[in-house]
Amino acid sequence: MNKNKIKQNLLVFSIALAGGLAALGLNKLFSSQPSQRSISEIQRAYATSGLAVGSVPDINFVEVASKSVNTVVHIKTTYDPNASTKESGDEEFMDPFDFFHDKRIPRGPQQASGSGVIITPDGYIATNNHVIENASKIEVVLNDKRTYIAELVGNDPETDLALLKIDQSELPFLPFGNSDNLKVGEWVIAVGNPFNLNSTVTAGIISAKGRNINLLSQNNNYAIENFIQTDAAVNPGNSGGALINVSGELVGINTAIASQTGSYSGYSFAVPVNIVKKILDDIKKYGEVKRAILGVKIQDITSELAEKEGIKEYKGVFVPEVVEGSAADKAGIKKGDVILKINDVEVNSSSSLQEQVSKYYPGQKVKLLISRNNTNKEIDVTLRSKDGAVEIETGVKPEAKTVLGATLENISREDKLKLKIQNGVRISKLGKSPLKDKGIQEGFIIVAIDKKPVYTVKDAVTMLKDKKGSVLIDGVTTDGTKDAFALRLE
Repeated sequence: MNKNKIKQNLLVFSIALAGGLAALGLNKLFSSQPSQRSISEIQRAYATSGLAVGSVPDINFVEVASKSVNTVVHIKTTYDPNASTKESGDEEFMDPFDFFHDKRIPRGPQQASGSGVIITPDGYIATNNHVIENASKIEVVLNDKRTYIAELVGNDPETDLALLKIDQSELPFLPFGNSDNLKVGEWVIAVGNPFNLNSTVTAGIISAKGRNINLLSQNNNYAIENFIQTDAAVNPGNSGGALINVSGELVGINTAIASQTGSYSGYSFAVPVNIVKKILDDIKKYGEVKRAILGVKIQDITSELAEKEGIKEYKGVFVPEVVEGSAADKAGIKKGDVILKINDVEVNSSSSLQEQVSKYYPGQKVKLLISRNNTNKEIDVTLRSKDGAVEIETGVKPEAKTVLGATLENISREDKLKLKIQNGVRISKLGKSPLKDKGIQEGFIIVAIDKKPVYTVKDAVTMLKDKKGSVLIDGVTTDGTKDAFALRLE
């Protein structure tokens, strides 16, 4: 054996040995109190171990694809379209910008399908909120055909993200990349399950960044849209799947397509992973997203606006209105200001400003560079929550509302695990109520109303408020016993 061959073999052995030792260290790390570690902490531990996919030189699509297909799962949801706010059938895809989970199925209780991405070895999975919305059952199928019933840890309609959990360990998963570093023209691959075709890989380039297509914001004032646009082919069923860079890192969650037909027409859109990291970490740690609010209305600068307002440079985001008592108002931001930077990061569109603010928590301070009367000025702002708080509330948000004489409250993830349910709200107090008349007791957890899953107090109030006629209440008692009650409301 020649010297070059010996050196080559020694190098391979060294890499394998280092990988093996690092894997042993990771196994010990992940087995130590996994519930107390955030998703980002687990991801960082993986990256610093030396096992990150991006550490392998000269990576190509074949290698990235072979590693990533086992980290993307097929999600099947059971739902009742008659009780859902969404329609089933091909007409769902006719909007020029629409979600692309696959619901091309007959009417009646059936399954819809989408995709998800394993993001930790102990079974946490990222997907889109619209993939699991209104589902009564969430099934996860791994690439090796193993099947699990998933727990919905939490969801966030504002970013169309959701976090699932399956009871499994030592799973392959995708390390997080940095979506801020993506460049237009950079190669990426999309992995998902279009049309129920498992583990489909397509390639394309980053076509644009910071796209706002007004898809989420149509029904939500706090929606964050700063999509990555790509021409990698995606179709119905790809929702919740992975957008991956050539280093094998997750850079986005595929969410929507631009199409007049519902099938691939050239462009798709993904939620940037830097948004995904913060949102899903919040859901895992707090059960909900702790969202910071600046408290301004914002507007992109156009030539017409610049001429009207006397703005000399087409940079930044215009502030047409400041919310009274908000973080911006208290910091001295005024109507007519132009926000140029947040903590030295330039913001030249409403969507980029929203994304930057979304990375922070209530109570955190940020430095804004603004232009006022074409003169630059720095302002320190202490961000606040929707409710004006400057502190992060831990645990389940103490939301309690009364409907039909019953006071309802959200339940914790621990409650769900204990009672073996995916969702529900608790009746904490019963006064004079048709629920009480039917024998429902305090402590009963409402899981579904008219076969439609109930996730939050807001869901239950919306379903029951002004309701007339027959109503079916499904749920569990304090000891986990399933029960159902039929009511007639006058």
